[in-house]
Amino acid sequence: MPRASVMIEAMRDIGYSFESAVADIIDNSIAAGARNIDLRFGWVADLPWIAVIDDGCGMSRDELLEAMRPGSKDPRHERAAHDLGRFGLGLKTASFSQCRELTVLTRRSEELNGMRWDLDRVSVTNRWEITEVHPSEMSDMPCSLPPDESGTLVLWRKIDRLELAGMGEVGHEAVNEMMSAIQRHLSRIFHRFLAGELGLKRVRISVNGTDIEPYDPFAELTIATQKFPLEVVRFRDSEVKIQAYVLPHHSKVSAKEYERLAGPEGYLRNQGFYIYRNRRLIIWGSWFRLARQEELTKLARVRIDIPNNTDHHWGIDVRKARAHPPLIVKNRLRQVIEQIRSGAKRPYTQRGRVVVETNTSPVWVRKVHNDRIEYAINDEHPLLTGLLNDLHVGDRLRLRQMIKMFGQTFPAAAFFSDYSNTPKQIETEQPDMDVMLALAKMLVQANPDLDQAGLTTVLATMEPFSRHPDQIGVIARRATAD
Repeated sequence: MPRASVMIEAMRDIGYSFESAVADIIDNSIAAGARNIDLRFGWVADLPWIAVIDDGCGMSRDELLEAMRPGSKDPRHERAAHDLGRFGLGLKTASFSQCRELTVLTRRSEELNGMRWDLDRVSVTNRWEITEVHPSEMSDMPCSLPPDESGTLVLWRKIDRLELAGMGEVGHEAVNEMMSAIQRHLSRIFHRFLAGELGLKRVRISVNGTDIEPYDPFAELTIATQKFPLEVVRFRDSEVKIQAYVLPHHSKVSAKEYERLAGPEGYLRNQGFYIYRNRRLIIWGSWFRLARQEELTKLARVRIDIPNNTDHHWGIDVRKARAHPPLIVKNRLRQVIEQIRSGAKRPYTQRGRVVVETNTSPVWVRKVHNDRIEYAINDEHPLLTGLLNDLHVGDRLRLRQMIKMFGQTFPAAAFFSDYSNTPKQIETEQPDMDVMLALAKMLVQANPDLDQAGLTTVLATMEPFSRHPDQIGVIARRATAD
């Protein structure tokens, strides 16, 4: 028989973050049919407390006692299809990972029951000992269940892992920042419940009375999002559903929306597979070593829905924070990944000039030398060749050398970094009309026979004019007016 004081301390270090621990408590509320879940936090003296209150079905005394028992469910047994649990450890391990006192109050019909784990008491008695919470104690708690309604309250006190005791205002600010992080985490983990997705009852989750809005990592409601056909893989008498998306290029959405879709970790980190177990997000931002996280695929995200009856085949752990696809699914993902990666690259390769069009004169050209890629100024651009032809041989050679120098010293690394992180700040959509007009006049001077119609045709096939077709007519008219 393991010693209670030693075993229970070991259970505290499974590896929960504060956010994932709170999410595990909310799993229980959703499994209990809760429609409203309120996360509350506050202070008693200089000690913080956190509570999760739901309006689920509640528990009887015997059910509460069983729920407080570590390992209350055998992971090999079949679970209800909507159950978000795994080992029957979540309530205890998640709570113990953050606090030394766990209190649960629950009401079903007229029956109100309460029980408590106090790890300091276990440390002294060395016994697996749960105490009942009497009604007289409930009135002294910092929060309570709504009267005459079924539901459950989970209260954490002695939150020692945050080490905030005695820190005063600094501690209060730290808790506020932590709760903001929890809000962001829950808005992603439970976004399908928060949105009331088809087939799910909408769940309202709030923090101290403020509702959490869902964060959809796939931007399904955005018109510019590319959605691939749904793939279904049969596995162990169940279905694995695979839905790939490519998020909009930054030119297709506002700067604010582009930043929001990136998520807290950014596009590069958040690309890849998103694993949902019973539509609850458990893993995201991984290609499972089937592909590298690259800049050109940062817009690709793939939703994978799995049921809860294949957990051991996916290697789901206690925290529901780790999973590995079975071989049959992994083989299918290899095929899917090539399709979605090519789609994710398209918004960038089409925006860039990977291949020079035969009917357009670009300012920059892309040259491939074996395995080396070079971007250079196009010395055959009509404006440049016109200037070169007007120069003496010596000046012409010097200008060509300068043009080559400009191309070779292009700050590619800095541009790549800026374009990846803040594309809206460097993209210039509005042309400089004075420069465009001056360049057009140079063409007219070099070709006196060009009239307005002819110049319009020429400008339409030449950068930078071809990038702004709506301005070509105005420029041609003004350039030939003199």
